[in-house]
Amino acid sequence: MPEQQLIILLVGNGGREHAIAWKLSQSSLVTRIYVVPGNGGTETVPKTQNVTSVKADDFPALVQFAKQLEINLLVPGPEAPLVAGIVDYFKKHAPEIRAFGPSEAAARMEGSKTFSKDFMQRHSIPTAEYRNFNSYEKAKEYLDSVAHNVVIKASGLAAGKGVIIPTTKNEAHDALKEIMLEKEFGDAGDEVVIEEFLEGDELSILTFSDGTTARSLPPAQDHKRIGENDTGPNTGGMGTYAPAPKRIVSEEMIEQIHKTIQQPSIDGMREEGFPFTGVLFTGLMMTPSGPKVLEYNVRFGDPETQSLLVLLESDLAELMLACTSNTLSSFSLKVSPHFAVTVVMAAGGYPGSYKKGTPIQVPDALEPNTWLFDAGTIIKGGILQTSGGRVIAATAAAESLQQALDKAYALVKRVKFEGMQYRTDIAARALR
Repeated sequence: MPEQQLIILLVGNGGREHAIAWKLSQSSLVTRIYVVPGNGGTETVPKTQNVTSVKADDFPALVQFAKQLEINLLVPGPEAPLVAGIVDYFKKHAPEIRAFGPSEAAARMEGSKTFSKDFMQRHSIPTAEYRNFNSYEKAKEYLDSVAHNVVIKASGLAAGKGVIIPTTKNEAHDALKEIMLEKEFGDAGDEVVIEEFLEGDELSILTFSDGTTARSLPPAQDHKRIGENDTGPNTGGMGTYAPAPKRIVSEEMIEQIHKTIQQPSIDGMREEGFPFTGVLFTGLMMTPSGPKVLEYNVRFGDPETQSLLVLLESDLAELMLACTSNTLSSFSLKVSPHFAVTVVMAAGGYPGSYKKGTPIQVPDALEPNTWLFDAGTIIKGGILQTSGGRVIAATAAAESLQQALDKAYALVKRVKFEGMQYRTDIAARALR
């Protein structure tokens, strides 16, 4: 492992980026972290500085900034810059800077659901039955021809919201119209995937890769819908816990997922000429006939990252360097045996329209093993205010899931802002 001092450029402004900055700041290798643009939370992390003078999607300006400040590691947080080719741009214009993230070609695994479904088919990776369409009429015809329940997905990026799960044929037709004709998700809906609806428990697995080796964190469970008992519209994620209970996914099953899904995914990308560096997020459904892939994301999940990074005992900076230098096979990934829970507090009205600029009250001191990770926040005139839909998250770790849950909700009660909404049933399904 190189004994270099790292000056890091972290791109993003969500809860995931706050957690990444927090974890990286603990590494003795890291001297400085610049976050573009960051949020109210990243501003308070040791060794960290928010940068708002450069835009996250202005790659030439980012390269210029990185060269001026002698940055030697680029860490793009969200999917948009990865899909837009930030890693390739840096490789071409600043080859001396390592990048922890996939190339534009590998980022298609998230950027195009039609591409990733066809990839799974080519590599015999278990997934739902599906068809891809770029014609509304043909998609409509197909909908009328199937008897099973379906899921309709906009193929492009839609900030985690481009998936509709209709309960009737009429709802399915409405969803198709909404995506393809009314352009509810913009260009992301030019192409759709219609796939069979899978029943079972959903899991998220985050896998580090250097293009050859795959090393995974414990499986987490996300809560995507806004309402209790998984009701209401989809969101970017209202809470997570990890690890998922053994009755949902045993040690043997984790091993099987690695052999039949994770490793073949990493091998397949390398064989097709776009080896994957970074974190591959696999959304899985544990069906009665075994685990099947719902989707890939090409970056840390949000809010999975908040729960998983508090359990990670390895040095994250060292881990990222191992991924960027093809030495992951000799890296030993250490994870705490404890449980972690994250509860997201969102603005009133989210995932619809919501107000910004609402003052937020947070406690001065936190209990041991509890954390607040900011997402949609900003510090203005010395006051922490809301600036997004998912505002802030309470994370807690403990020896049992129930203890972690109690600590997380106790922390939620100490955060106050007008219109605050959150789910009270995070991890309830694990305790049933």
